[in-house]
Amino acid sequence: MVQESMSRLGRVCIAQRYILAIMGFLAVANAYTMRVVLSVAITEMVAKNVTCLQDDEDPPPGTCKATSCDESSTGGEFEWTESQQGLVLSSFFWGYVITHLPGGMLAERFGGKYSLGLGILSTAVFTLLTPVVANTGNWKYLMILRILEGLGEGTTFPALNALLAAWVPKTERSRLGSLVFAGAQIGTVAGTLLSGIILEYYSWPWVFYLFGGIGVLWFIIWTLICYSDPASHPYITEEERKYLEETVGDVKKKDLPPVPWRAIFTSVPLLGLICAQIGHDWGFFTMVTDLPKYMSDVMKFKISQNGLWSSLPYLTMWLMSTASSWVGDWMIKRNVMSITNVRKMFTTIASVGPACGIIAASYAGCNKTNVVILFTVAMTFMGTFYPGMKVNALDLSPNYAGTLMAIVNGIGAFSGIITPYLVGVLTPNSTLQEWRLVFWIAFGVFMGTNLVYVFTASGEVQPWNDPLSMRQKEMDDGLVEYQAPKDTSTSAPPETESREKDLQT
Repeated sequence: MVQESMSRLGRVCIAQRYILAIMGFLAVANAYTMRVVLSVAITEMVAKNVTCLQDDEDPPPGTCKATSCDESSTGGEFEWTESQQGLVLSSFFWGYVITHLPGGMLAERFGGKYSLGLGILSTAVFTLLTPVVANTGNWKYLMILRILEGLGEGTTFPALNALLAAWVPKTERSRLGSLVFAGAQIGTVAGTLLSGIILEYYSWPWVFYLFGGIGVLWFIIWTLICYSDPASHPYITEEERKYLEETVGDVKKKDLPPVPWRAIFTSVPLLGLICAQIGHDWGFFTMVTDLPKYMSDVMKFKISQNGLWSSLPYLTMWLMSTASSWVGDWMIKRNVMSITNVRKMFTTIASVGPACGIIAASYAGCNKTNVVILFTVAMTFMGTFYPGMKVNALDLSPNYAGTLMAIVNGIGAFSGIITPYLVGVLTPNSTLQEWRLVFWIAFGVFMGTNLVYVFTASGEVQPWNDPLSMRQKEMDDGLVEYQAPKDTSTSAPPETESREKDLQT
């Protein structure tokens, strides 16, 4: 009954590749809400040392003054140090990096539907369990739970890349790929904004109950309406199926040879892409994980204001990613610029803009308006990463898109392990000077990794995308010798045949 209803709906309303893109967008959004809510909630879970100042008193050097003592929350009941909080916030990525490669390879071999779906479901379940574990008071238990949560979410991007490779034509990759991956910004906006509101009026456990429940609901809908590829979809129109068979191209899921690991890890464009991902993730994870702490501990925003102003940069980032992805596809379709140069141009904008913006914000002092504006402008520019390097793995190898995303995103995610802990170590007193060093490090990483990408990036399908064709070409060019298949018959070896002829003579 459900299948028949969805079949009629699919033929009348919307193409199935757009449904998959929308559900993929919601998958990423869910993943990020469940990832970032702890960054906001921990400001109310952990006790703070609040110094109440008189109106005529100045705050300690390098710190900002709250409007009044009432607006400086004393936090919660847990006595966790800054470095312990950094370990808890970074521990998610310890599990996250582990399941990238297995998730990508499983998605390529068996389809991305359940690799993605089960990953989001497990993350949702662990999110629902977070209040139970946190209330033990032992930060190490919470760290273990966050590692398990990361294990589930690690399959998200590799599985999505494999799905996009099977469903999205080249001329729609910037647009639909950016739509899907921009779920990261919407998830961050929803996670930080709604968390701030919930924390203002309710207790912090409700943050985890809300977003964990939404994750379970998404899994149920995803299982019912989405499939790994057009061929297995039961209610796609014949017209769309034929269109995708003609336009997706370069994807051969059947009889796909083993992953050409040597060719992949010696590919200069892929190494450049990994550098760009490290730069993006270093800046993005610094902001996503620690901006709420900066707004709370340094700028002294109330919790409801913290959620609002910490989420605003990601809203404008999403708007920029959407607009720039349409521009990117238009430039490629009209041959205004090659795919390679489109990827380089947008990646450079997304590196230089945020690098300069966050440095400027660190020198804005305690002027809350200027700080919010500068962080917002910085993150707005970061939105062009999505039609830039974020969809570049699809260009290089549609056949191994899941594996490439696993490699690229997995290596980049090590930044998520380093940055929260580094912030905790470098900012024990939460002063402006301590945080300024954090932002200068991010500036250097942004600029250095982008420089490598500009000189190495490519938007063309690489020869190792089809290992069999690549080997045939090498034989045609005389680069490798043809090796005839071994004769497995039971005939005598040449030496024996020669001796028999001598005897006969």
